[in-house]
Amino acid sequence: MKKRFFKFLAKVNKKILPSFTKKGVDLAKASKLQMAIFGYKLWVTKNLLD
Repeated sequence: MKKRFFKFLAKVNKKILPSFTKKGVDLAKASKLQMAIFGYKLWVTKNLLD
């Protein structure tokens, strides 16, 4: 159940949230909002792989 939920979240994130690696955003110079989005996407990915 948990894995299905995070798989769904990952698909939604891919469609809605921006990809910072494709845009070439330097994480050292990223804004707080960009860092929050990056952290959220990382958290979803980590939980999906567990």
